[in-house]
Amino acid sequence: MQDLAYREDIPADLYTSTFEYGMKKLESLIAVILIFMQISSPLPLVCWDFWAISAAEAVLYSPDTKIAKDEKDPILASIPADLKEIGSTLYESLIDGKGGLQALIQSIKDQDPDKVSVGLASSLDTVAELELLQAPGLSFLLPEQYLKYPRLTGRGTVEFTIEKGDGSTFSPEAGGEERRTAKIQVVIDGYSAPLTAGNFAKLVVDGAYNGAKLSCTNQAVLTDNGIDKNGGYSVPLEIMPSGQFEPLYRTTLSVQDGELPVLPLSVYGAVAMAHSEVSEEYSAPYQFFFYLYDKRNAGLGGLSFDEGQFSVFGYTTAGRDILSQIKSGDVIQSAKLVEGQDRLVLPNEN
Repeated sequence: MQDLAYREDIPADLYTSTFEYGMKKLESLIAVILIFMQISSPLPLVCWDFWAISAAEAVLYSPDTKIAKDEKDPILASIPADLKEIGSTLYESLIDGKGGLQALIQSIKDQDPDKVSVGLASSLDTVAELELLQAPGLSFLLPEQYLKYPRLTGRGTVEFTIEKGDGSTFSPEAGGEERRTAKIQVVIDGYSAPLTAGNFAKLVVDGAYNGAKLSCTNQAVLTDNGIDKNGGYSVPLEIMPSGQFEPLYRTTLSVQDGELPVLPLSVYGAVAMAHSEVSEEYSAPYQFFFYLYDKRNAGLGGLSFDEGQFSVFGYTTAGRDILSQIKSGDVIQSAKLVEGQDRLVLPNEN
């Protein structure tokens, strides 16, 4: 798949289109919804999974104002002609469907935690489907100095096989036998964290994590930090703020001031890079962690105390139950990029 974000024949001003305009509105909406429901009726954030990274078009001005139905035409204009009928159906579902935004807003006003959780997840899934109908590639241009890093220009899927290091077993699946190995699947996002996801994807393809030992704290499952033989990149801290067109680099967000990332850390199974040992303005070249979010240990509004401080680049989508069973000394038997390798752009391909 060609990386549209780096084609010299596309004028830069084309990237400030309805595509980006809609993305900003949608991410602002998600941030406002999150703040609203955390303040008025604090809820677990498990409903905000990796689909919240959307670059699709927005359809609201805010949760408590009118729905922008006049945005339908410019939103659908960014979808290829042969997919417009599907896009139109998705749009209508997002606006007025059973799991749409109108129903979500009402659930928030009713302060119904269960319905808010289901409604938000449903709306974000529909938004993600709209996004996938649009043109591939990034919707922004990376700063020139960052083109030396690998980058992922979309989503990818990584499958980990985890092995018990002490000969014990993982709990059996329903009706199954106990397992010495178990699988975890992670979706990584290059739309909102192209450099971080790109570096990680390259490491996976290169086999850097095969045989890596894991260690555990009460908040995270971390890989070891030995990378000399595998050559990862120390990528600058990369965080996409809600409502912005592109990531910020080498800077953190202030949740206290209302700044929220598109990819939140406050989700059980969030995947992020550890900080570099040299500077917290950079991520470690190799060491990543699974975040074991627990609202009981969170701060005001249920957000992690570390929210906005790390480069989050993906979420655990299968095998979340395995994370709590991992112990220090367990090993990543293998890590494979099972989807998205065609979106991995290496520096020598410029």
